[in-house]
Amino acid sequence: MTAEEWLGQDNQLGLDIWTKKYGTDGEEFEAWLKRISGGNEEIGNYIREKKFLFGGRILSNRGLNKQGRKVTYSNCYVIAPPEDEIESIFDCAKKLARTYSYGGGCGVDISRLSPRGAKINNAAKETSGAVSFMDLYSLVTGLIGQNGRRGALMISIDCSHPDVPEFIELKTDLEKVTKANISIRIHKDFMEAVKKNENYVLHFTREATGEIIEKQVNARELFRKITDTNWDYAEPGALFWDRITQWNLLSNTKEFSYAGVNPCAEEPLPAGGSCLLGSINLAEFVLDPFTENASFDFEGLKACVRASVRALNEVLEEGMPLHPLPEQRESVAQWRQIGLGIMGLADALIKLRLTYGEEDAVQMCDKIGFAMADTAIAASAQLAKEEGAFPKCCVDEIVQTPYFLANTTEKTREMVKKYGLRNSQLLTIAPTGTLSTMLGISGGIEPVYANFYERKTESLHGTDVYYKVYTKIVDNYMKQHQLKDDKKLPEYFVTAMTLDYHQRIDMQAVWQKHIDASISSTVNVPSSFTPEETESLYLYAYDCELKGITIFRDGCRRIGILNTETKEAKKVTAGEGLKRGEILLVTDDVIGKKRKLMTGCGSLHCIALFDPATGALLETYLSKGSTGGCNNFMVGLSRMISISARGGIDIETIVDQLNSSGSCPSYTARRVTRKDTSKGACCPMAVGNALMDMYREMQEELKQKQQEEGEKPDSVKTKKIIKPKAVVAEQETDRMYCPECGEPIVFEEGCNICKNCGWSKCH
Repeated sequence: MTAEEWLGQDNQLGLDIWTKKYGTDGEEFEAWLKRISGGNEEIGNYIREKKFLFGGRILSNRGLNKQGRKVTYSNCYVIAPPEDEIESIFDCAKKLARTYSYGGGCGVDISRLSPRGAKINNAAKETSGAVSFMDLYSLVTGLIGQNGRRGALMISIDCSHPDVPEFIELKTDLEKVTKANISIRIHKDFMEAVKKNENYVLHFTREATGEIIEKQVNARELFRKITDTNWDYAEPGALFWDRITQWNLLSNTKEFSYAGVNPCAEEPLPAGGSCLLGSINLAEFVLDPFTENASFDFEGLKACVRASVRALNEVLEEGMPLHPLPEQRESVAQWRQIGLGIMGLADALIKLRLTYGEEDAVQMCDKIGFAMADTAIAASAQLAKEEGAFPKCCVDEIVQTPYFLANTTEKTREMVKKYGLRNSQLLTIAPTGTLSTMLGISGGIEPVYANFYERKTESLHGTDVYYKVYTKIVDNYMKQHQLKDDKKLPEYFVTAMTLDYHQRIDMQAVWQKHIDASISSTVNVPSSFTPEETESLYLYAYDCELKGITIFRDGCRRIGILNTETKEAKKVTAGEGLKRGEILLVTDDVIGKKRKLMTGCGSLHCIALFDPATGALLETYLSKGSTGGCNNFMVGLSRMISISARGGIDIETIVDQLNSSGSCPSYTARRVTRKDTSKGACCPMAVGNALMDMYREMQEELKQKQQEEGEKPDSVKTKKIIKPKAVVAEQETDRMYCPECGEPIVFEEGCNICKNCGWSKCH
């Protein structure tokens, strides 16, 4: 089989993803399959049938250690929480760096660090607080590369910590802790105080001095601060910690405790803990799809679960020596966590003609979830019979846990009582953005985000054409039923933005009943969603016994979201357009503006020249200050910006390219140490932000001038010599763009995902 036969000749996006992200040095599909399956023919066949895929680290890295590569097969790690001392704080940073260098993402909890103002016996006299060290961990995350990407980090804090209010507000500054997700561990006593509108005591006892720091807050006001900030900035997320600790196979094991969660929060893990991931494509287990006879192949699913559990255990054994740190190797050996999950749920429901979120769909998910859990537990017990239980396994404690009792048949219970389990953790639902995009299916348990995506083609003369790219299952259905208009799709083609959020929570809740780890998932809501509705959503999620919740409101300040509504282009005209190769001449009546920037190397001066009639950017001059960087680089960059502007390229496109430059270590270091850098993460970004700032200022001045002169905004007079035309989609500058292809990014499964090229922040 070739990759084209596997993914489909017309699936160029999927082929590009496989070639770029998973294949190594031009290897053929069959060679790749043999490498990543480890010679396991059964799991290899499930991969051929697109019924199962390992997680991205395994698909990319398995077998490469034989070539001398220092790589891990695990996506997820949790670092031991730093203790309240400077050595431990920086040891944690060192562990993060080492883990990132092997390709793993990390979670770290800072609840053990003293709050701001606690007394310490050194030159500082009092601590800067737990939150102050988040910049350090974010800096490390941004510095360590992973084959073209950066590390992923989750920082969490307990809701009882006195620095929680500061933690909540931290990322309202969009320049702070840019390389980490943040979440708050929320406990039952706090939520009860919220519901009763009572006060709640934030408390910390510093072991080194015995100092007790307490703050009394109104629980409902603090909770509202969390939800309001999430509404506006998409963070912090909520971790319902009691549900996390009480709904799993180890809830009765006193020796065990969770230290934190991984970057997308689907994996609670102990200190040093790690997890291997794999996902089953539920869409491939629907028989007679789209017909009245459509049914789900439960027996086929169970066989796949058994094979997947065995295959993940094989990878676990093979990857044992490849973990970056000794404590990780020890933890994995003792507890043996794996994370088998799903993808393609929304596609499966559509094929079954069930409406995502409706009662019959919830019931179907309940049946599928139980079948997965019972089968996975039985498969782990069978492996325990063959190879022994995990070293810390205490059968008497496991078989009495509420999770075990709710998710096993009598036959499975007897097996576990007799043989124990090979794994302490079995099921999770992790982000599958890149995998599902490659296969052309929905990710995780997410609903279909949109039936189509808007794409734009830009002509040289500034006329933009918007067209629809249909989601694969929509495209297949429309072709099969000869539909020309997506408005004629059946009612079970619901999307993330048309769902009632209660239904969205109901779906996650029914899956959480059967998942012993957690679920990475995003509740997408429209821009009209109110802060009050956000608060209600959090409360509903808690009452439905979710382990956590992440919401993303379209249009929030954190990032923009991929827009699915067709728009007319808003034109900012500077002339009649240019022929290919023509370069605009610049006259002397231009208007100049200047900005002084502070970069990682020192000061930088940016001068921009604009057309006086249209405000279009025409020319840029960059020069370093007395302590700046490379002057030749500045000259070269300014010339390329200038020729692009005079060649008809609009400023938004130019700035978008500059913003795709990546992060500079010296820039990041100066931001953390001196906190005086200009907006951006490197010199080109800083220049781009300054140019956009001056351009907007120029447009505002023109608007005011027109109003003073009594002109209409559309009657701007253009000189004959000015030819370029810039065409910008409305609100386009408010979006976040893919660093690989430049298309807008969608936020799903707790992760940024590009639907155009398959890039994923969590890959």
